[in-house]
Order: sequence, then structure tokens, then C-alpha cells
Amino acid sequence: MFCKEVTESCTTTSMDSDLATSSGELGSSNYRKADPGLGGNPGRPSNNDVHDLLECPVCMNLMYPPIYQCPSGHTLCSNCKVRVHNCCPACRHELGNIRCLALEKVAESLELPCRYQILGCHDIFPYYSKLKHEKNCKYRPYNCPYAGADCSVTGDIPFLVTHLKNDHKVDMHDGCSFSHRYVKSNPHEVGNATWMLTVFNCFGRQFCLHFEAFLLGLAPVYMAFLRFMGDEDEAKQFSYSLEVGRNGRKLTWQGIPRSIRDSHKKVRDSQDGLIIQRNLALLFSGGDKQELKLKISGRIWKE
Repeated sequence: MFCKEVTESCTTTSMDSDLATSSGELGSSNYRKADPGLGGNPGRPSNNDVHDLLECPVCMNLMYPPIYQCPSGHTLCSNCKVRVHNCCPACRHELGNIRCLALEKVAESLELPCRYQILGCHDIFPYYSKLKHEKNCKYRPYNCPYAGADCSVTGDIPFLVTHLKNDHKVDMHDGCSFSHRYVKSNPHEVGNATWMLTVFNCFGRQFCLHFEAFLLGLAPVYMAFLRFMGDEDEAKQFSYSLEVGRNGRKLTWQGIPRSIRDSHKKVRDSQDGLIIQRNLALLFSGGDKQELKLKISGRIWKE
């Protein structure tokens, strides 16, 4: 059975990009033995043309099960099967649900480099172990930690520090102790958009201090917390404390900074930081309680 003409263009979405690997990643590089627990092996990738057969003719990414084929033997990935409306882009035959089990089996013999090899990862992995590794590869780019907009910028830490300073105009400070004053003219207007970000350079590393107002259920609160610009293992090497108070009253928090691998929203929603109820925040502000004036002090130390 032949299909009707399909004019819809097929493009790779960002989600597909996370689940697929371009055959361009198979170029020459320096490789090393991967962690045995992840299934990596020493040497160079298989020196054959099997990977050409595994390249989807539509999105040009390497295919992972289920791999489909038409009655004429043309193959394509499961994502593109939906995009072409179950119609083979090569011969126009209807695809159906025929799996190419032989090609899926052959793929098990392949060894491929990590997609982040240009960022420093030189491990190679069996075909079906590669995606699992890449989801947690320590060389994968970081997301921009700026919380005020849906910023899609990714990169290494030096790049993101420059990006925060130049593009988001974030204040940068040196030192492991700090004291910041937060002022809001109408503290009764509490919304998720009220927030601030400051970056500190301490022990040669960077830390993001977040402060914001939001609704915790129906209760308006203020929250301050610290995120580390690096991986979780490194973040655990540091501790920090935050303090706010006035007129003999004091509220303190001590914890471990969260890695920016955890999104700003994830940290905030877990309430992993100094939380100040609005009535208490106004008490700390003094005066007639018509203006928020909070002074938050803190320090960072290495364990």
C-alpha cells in the first residue's frame, strides 16, 4: 500500500536531541576507559560502517529501539515514524509496525563516544549504555541559574558567570561573608516575580544567593537560599549560614548549598533555605510596617 503525499517537514525537537545522538559524534578523538559500572571499554569506536545504517534518514540522528522498517527494508526512528504519518519517506510505502530486530541486535556491537567529548569526556560506551551515561555526565553543560526568565543558555561555569554579568546584569561580589539589604515599598504585594540574585566568588568558586517573595500555599513568605555553580559532589564540600533579625530577635539558617544542576524552582519548592513569614519580616523591618527592609547576613565556609 502506498501513502498519500506528505508535505510536512520533519525537524528535530530539543527533546529528541536529548534522546538521540548525531553520527557526527563518531569522529576521531582521544578516548579512555569508562567507569566499568557504566559499561565503557577502552579503545576506539568500532571501525565499521554499521553506524551509517543506524542513522535515521529523516532526522539524521542515531536510532534507538524501537527501530521501524517498511516492507522494502527502509528504516527510521520511532519519533520520525510519527512525523511522516506512518509513511516511508524513501518509497512511500505504508510503514505499519514492523520492527527491524536485526538492526537493533547489531547495534549492541557498537561502541560510541560520549556526546560531550568536545567538553572533556573521552569515555566510550556500548551503544545502549551511552544515553544513560550522558544523562549524568559530569561534562554536560549547565543551565543558566538566572531565575527571572526562561533563559535557555547553557555552558560551562566560566561562560555562565560572564553571561550572568553581561546579559542579566547580575551583581558580582568577592568574599565569603556578606550582608545584603532588601527593600520593598509595598510588602503586601507578594508574587512569584519578586526576587533577586547575587553571585559571590568564594574559595575560587561561584555561589548564587537567591532572595524572593512568593506564596507558600496561601501564606506570603520571603525566602533566601544559596546555590553552588558546580556539581553536587563539589557543593557538599561547602556549608553556609544565613541570618536575619532586629531588636533582639534573630532567625538563622544553616545548610549545604544546592548545585545549579537542581533548578531554582526545585530548590525553592523543597523549602531548602531561610524562610521568613511576612508578619515576621515586617517585624524585622521596624517602623510602621508599611515598607519591607530586611538585612540578611551570611557566610560560606569549606568543610
